Amino acid sequence: MPERTVFQSMSQRHVVSLGPQASVWDAACVMTRANCGSVLIVDTPGTLLGIVTERDLMTRVLAKALNPQTTTVTDIMTRSPYCVAPEVLVSDAVLIMIERGFRHLPIVGPGAKILGVFSVRDAMPREIGNAVSLAEFHEQVNDALG
Repeated sequence: MPERTVFQSMSQRHVVSLGPQASVWDAACVMTRANCGSVLIVDTPGTLLGIVTERDLMTRVLAKALNPQTTTVTDIMTRSPYCVAPEVLVSDAVLIMIERGFRHLPIVGPGAKILGVFSVRDAMPREIGNAVSLAEFHEQVNDALG
């Protein structure tokens, strides 16, 4: 069975996004309504500026006792997030996530069109297993090379 691409595996086909002027409170409400773990921050022409995740809300807002109603998403977002093309294989995307330490990857198609977000939750156990094996192999190679 051929491996799926990140675009094929996305559980949500709509883009959850907010403008840069939105508050952290707005981001939390949008993520809750959409039942997703991230929101993309885009400017008016649809250019991706950043991403805000559940982890960002916890570590950059709650843990610092910031007011979510007065703090803007641009104050806490990850700017210029790492993105993947829609044809990237799921195991390759999961490997990127393991090696870089994040759980959400924006998917951007031709012409910088934002297609959605791939979450580690979108991967199947077999695809995660493939990625973990690759990550372990990379680690062994790096250790051997010093």
